[in-house]
Amino acid sequence: MGASIVQLLLIIFIKFSFVAAQKNDYAYLQALTNGWKNTPPNWDDKPDPCSGWDGITCTNGRVTSIILLSMSLIGTLTGDIVQFSELQILNLSYNKRLTGRLPTAIGKLKKLTNLILIDCGFSGRLPDTLGSLENLISMSLNSNNFTGAIPPSIGNIKNLYWLDLSDNRLSGSIPVSSDTTPGLDMLIHAGHFHLGGNMLTGNLPAQLFSSNMNLIHLSLFENNTLDGSIPSTLGLVQTLEVVRLDRNRFTGHVPSNINNLAGVNLMYLSNNQLTGPMPDLTGLKRLNYLDLSNNSFDKWSIPSWFSDINSLTKLKMSNTNLEGVLPAALFSLPELQIVDLSDNTLNGTLDILSTHSKQLQQVDLQNNQIVEFTQRSQSTIELILVGNPVCMESGVTEKFCSLPENTTPSDSRQSNKCVPMKCSHSLQIMSPNCRCAFPYTGNLFFRASRLSEHGISTDYDSLRDSMISSFQMSQLPVDSVAFANPSKTLDDYLVINLHVFPSNGDETFDRNGINGIGWSLSNQTFKPPPDFGTYVFKGDDYEYFLALVGQGRGCQKSNPFIETNLLLVNDENLFCCYLMGASVSGKKSSHTGLVVGAAVGGCVLVALLIFAGMYALRQKGRAERATHESSPFALWDPTTSGGVPQVKGAKAFSFEALVKCTNNFSETNTIGTGGYGMVYRGSLPNGQLIAIKRAKQDSTQGALEFKTEIELLSRVHHKNLVSLVGFCFDQGEQMLVYEYIVNGTVKDSLSGRSGMRLDWTRRLRIALGAAKGLQYMHDLADPPIIHRDVKTNNILLDERLVAKVADFGLSKSLGDANRTHVTTQVKGTMGYMDPEYYMTQQLTEKSDVYSFGVVLLELITARNPIERGKHIVREVRQAMDKSKELYNLHEVLDPTIGLSSQLKGLERFVDLALSCVEETGSERPTMSDIVKEIEAIMELMGLNPHAESAANSSGYDDRGRGSEHLYTNDNLFAYSGHHFSMKFDPK
Repeated sequence: MGASIVQLLLIIFIKFSFVAAQKNDYAYLQALTNGWKNTPPNWDDKPDPCSGWDGITCTNGRVTSIILLSMSLIGTLTGDIVQFSELQILNLSYNKRLTGRLPTAIGKLKKLTNLILIDCGFSGRLPDTLGSLENLISMSLNSNNFTGAIPPSIGNIKNLYWLDLSDNRLSGSIPVSSDTTPGLDMLIHAGHFHLGGNMLTGNLPAQLFSSNMNLIHLSLFENNTLDGSIPSTLGLVQTLEVVRLDRNRFTGHVPSNINNLAGVNLMYLSNNQLTGPMPDLTGLKRLNYLDLSNNSFDKWSIPSWFSDINSLTKLKMSNTNLEGVLPAALFSLPELQIVDLSDNTLNGTLDILSTHSKQLQQVDLQNNQIVEFTQRSQSTIELILVGNPVCMESGVTEKFCSLPENTTPSDSRQSNKCVPMKCSHSLQIMSPNCRCAFPYTGNLFFRASRLSEHGISTDYDSLRDSMISSFQMSQLPVDSVAFANPSKTLDDYLVINLHVFPSNGDETFDRNGINGIGWSLSNQTFKPPPDFGTYVFKGDDYEYFLALVGQGRGCQKSNPFIETNLLLVNDENLFCCYLMGASVSGKKSSHTGLVVGAAVGGCVLVALLIFAGMYALRQKGRAERATHESSPFALWDPTTSGGVPQVKGAKAFSFEALVKCTNNFSETNTIGTGGYGMVYRGSLPNGQLIAIKRAKQDSTQGALEFKTEIELLSRVHHKNLVSLVGFCFDQGEQMLVYEYIVNGTVKDSLSGRSGMRLDWTRRLRIALGAAKGLQYMHDLADPPIIHRDVKTNNILLDERLVAKVADFGLSKSLGDANRTHVTTQVKGTMGYMDPEYYMTQQLTEKSDVYSFGVVLLELITARNPIERGKHIVREVRQAMDKSKELYNLHEVLDPTIGLSSQLKGLERFVDLALSCVEETGSERPTMSDIVKEIEAIMELMGLNPHAESAANSSGYDDRGRGSEHLYTNDNLFAYSGHHFSMKFDPK
């Protein structure tokens, strides 16, 4: 009897605990999302998250999965996440306004198997507690802003298969284990290491590799700053298929036992400082792609064993000290498509057999010493011999003696075959099945593709078929998919824009549909064909499409704000109703206050006691810091430098703090110099990268420029203006601390120093971004500000190629007394300077317009404003003929800008530039007019001028970031699929 009562009480207790846990999950989810904006609307309609909340999956009444993708969530991930003790999947990818640090408490989610936070805005150091996620299989934290070192504790996650921390700002060395600490060498079951696109330093530890590892893709190191030699232990990992060590600073010999990696099909060792003999790769029988370019190997000739690698499709050995005569047998490899042996000292007579591979498309031998080519009239491949003696003879007209046009083979693109019809909304796209819809879009980044951007249609057929099949198996509501704008980034990633169209005649996907598609692509459920290799998907914001059709937070289709301001909504990544001040997420349940309030109340007393003890300890340090921070200009001399600067919000740094940030202003941290002084790269203790402009000790105008810049930048904030982090006025030093802009100046890109190609679309984006920054200064700053030194050296490009106007040392405010002009001593840069300002000494906003007009001409010509005594404005005016195509400016246009057929809108762009450089300011447009005209030119090209990222014609910068949408049916690869019902299993 007693035992039965005990059993009954135990059952009641378990039942009560389970019900309490269910209620707590609801309360905790409400607490977690109280700090979020734009949560799904049905979260406010249903009291139980397990009764159908979008993005929430439950098992036995407990929350086990939170998947919210491309939903424009705004906020942070708080420690409340730890309360979901049954959580297995957390995927918040493609929400760029989810920011802040990962909470250390995340390590308590012991049942978590998938942590996926791709392409968000998270920052700060990765918590060491990540190593406590003992059941984790996939960790994808790529494309955020994480800083600091890789936590060694990640080595404790024994079952981790997929580790992706790429495209962040991680620094420091690669952690390996010791007697007391774990390291990445302990991840012997991992198949994928992806840590490229960071700032990792130090050697590649030999201990990292062993014969016990199951590593398949070693995309661990590309585009970092690793140095030292490549360890021979790499040759022990027999499972490797992809090796990417390119774009680092590796030195020494390539280890000979790398020849043991028989399964490798792609090997990138390019852009390092490798020396010694060319490695013997006879054993790499499956090798498809080999890139050893830009290294310092001993002088060598093509070895005979190259002819034995029958699987080779691409061979790239530009600038590798290759010499001698090329053996004809090299070109007979059956699968060979691309050969790049440029910038070497190859000589003699070139012999490409008539029996060369049928797959052979291009042979680039420019800048060698080849004196003759035997099959001039027989060659059907694209051959480049520019810079060889064979092309320096008088009268040579062969096609191979000129650089080829950058074209896409006709069979690699398929336009939409639907009968032309107009969709009801300008941003709808006709699907391959001839239905107008708002597709879910994003970019697929293939990190180890064997294909070029000019892949034939059958390549994309196979990609289409496999994707549709994957979506079908997951029962996703997909009608069809389309691909657009294949491109290669400077990291040699193949990037394709993806459009996924909804089924059942719907115009849009619902949020569960987006979650299903995003999950399939973010968690690698979709497996592409082998030729495409491993990939990363970055989805675009989809919520503004839902707002269009009245599904987004109370916004109605008839709402005039949506119809007239949709592009602004997309650009700012906010919903129309939120911008209008309406309630975005509705009212939270009153139960939240009761449950959470009770929990909080119990913690208050303990928290107060802890805070009281900490308070006393912190006051001493605060008092010391406050003395400097409250009066950082105590030593300012107003008699020689003007009144004490009035600074709002900028941080005052001590000299010692900036010494530590820059390693005592070491030469290796120098990134620029100018009349003001040196510019250094540094890193704050929180990992934020900064640029420090340090005034020369003997600078005569440094104090005034210093004052101007900190006063101005501390009160203006715009995405197209460089942000001021702080300043230093200490120990006789004057330093300005800015956000670090990774891609340098527009001048560097136009001159080729940055190694980045700016095509027509990218240049339009840059022009628009810079114009918006100046428009803000002229129209929205109070009082208005004139930059006074607009030039391509003062326009910087961030990691997404967004243009940011910089260097405000010469800027002038138009005071309240006179808002039309200011009489001042003439300053600026020759070639960009307004002649009217030069003559009258009256500085106006139209002076910036003149300088900006010169910038526009520089963008299309890549010429300096003044070359050999000739001014760019005069040169363009003399060369142009409006009766001819492109105004007859072919001779002055930058040849890398693109093909003539791709330069749609260029004539209007030239007209705009020349209107900016009219002799008198009254005849020039305002910056507001300029912005509108550039946007109109972009819309003429079918581009969205309000897209958040600046990119090339395909939407990718040198690291593969960005997303450009070409909303025209002609730019789509059209493929049809099937109709599927929505159901997917996140496991």
